[in-house]
Amino acid sequence: MRVKLSLIALCLVMAAMLAACGGEAKKDEKHDEKADVETGEVAAPAKKLVLGVAGAHSGDLASYGLPTVNAAKLVADKVNAAGGVNGAMVEVMPQDDQCKPELATNVATKLLSDGVKIVLGHICSGATKAALPIYLSGKIVVMSPSATNPPLTQSGEYPNFFRTIAPDDAQAALEVSFAKSLGLKKVAIIHDKGDYGKGFASFCKQFIDADPAIEQVLFEGVTPGAVDYSAVVQKIKGSGAEGVIFGGYHPEASKIVTGMRKKGLDIPFMSDDGVKDDTFIKVAGKYAEGVYATGPMDFSSNPLYQEAVAAHKAKFGTDPGPFFPEAYSAALALLNAVKVAGGTDYNKMIDALHTSYVDTPVGKIKFDAKGDAEGVGFAVYQVKDGKYVEVK
Repeated sequence: MRVKLSLIALCLVMAAMLAACGGEAKKDEKHDEKADVETGEVAAPAKKLVLGVAGAHSGDLASYGLPTVNAAKLVADKVNAAGGVNGAMVEVMPQDDQCKPELATNVATKLLSDGVKIVLGHICSGATKAALPIYLSGKIVVMSPSATNPPLTQSGEYPNFFRTIAPDDAQAALEVSFAKSLGLKKVAIIHDKGDYGKGFASFCKQFIDADPAIEQVLFEGVTPGAVDYSAVVQKIKGSGAEGVIFGGYHPEASKIVTGMRKKGLDIPFMSDDGVKDDTFIKVAGKYAEGVYATGPMDFSSNPLYQEAVAAHKAKFGTDPGPFFPEAYSAALALLNAVKVAGGTDYNKMIDALHTSYVDTPVGKIKFDAKGDAEGVGFAVYQVKDGKYVEVK
């Protein structure tokens, strides 16, 4: 009996010790949660607002996508320094699609599964088109700084899609008008068979076919990534074209114009904003001289543009690349929509984008019923002394 009592006493002592230890452990855990040791107040977890950034962050077209990542980071820094959006700190989540539709769907699925509600991107029209159904199904608001294919907004299929750049039909109209101003009467139209390149080229063809003062003598697609394009260069030469309009991106454009010049075909070469990039000039070298390309209007006189560029130089040590002001503006517009909506409610954000103006590097903008930014447009640039300068 005495032994049993001793065992019971021992058990009680051990239980008391465990309780004491447990209490201390809980005190330590509570101590770890405290924001202020003296007041004993427990800090609430910091609120977070994730901004997805989708685009070509590697590969041949990374020079178009990386400026958008930088723009998003700069806007996030600026907004967070001012207290965030409705008290939430902005976190940038880049996702690389290399401008490939099959990768773009993976990116969209990833952002959807992570609960992201706003996405800056994609960069290329084909990738954007592939990803949009996924975003729409998840009620995610998407804004591109560079996807110019008109049906992306004009079809009415994607009420969740917006852009801070004008569509290709406007760009094509300017391109054809400029070709006429050069006195061209016969034009060869070449494209890369993609949603963006062929779409732009088709609009150029449409405008030329409707104008008796100018005609297209060749409409030809090329396969992206080919080693050279001597066959299409020969077709251009045989068509009697007085100038070339190309729809697509810089890798193909640089090879075509190089082939033309080497064959003595010294006629005007005109292209789109997919070619208005310093990478084209670097790759084409001396053969880039004199090339024309349409691109977003020059916003360099806008104080917000100047501020954004200065911030880029300070943080990254370089001038920003193509579509930077459009991307910076898109990031501001998306975050402003969240602020005005009081959160990430899908319908309220969309309503805010259509009704609330926001000051950006591309001007004071809101978005029309289709999702296009009001007041933005294109200009014509030419390579002179190794740099693109505006000519119209």
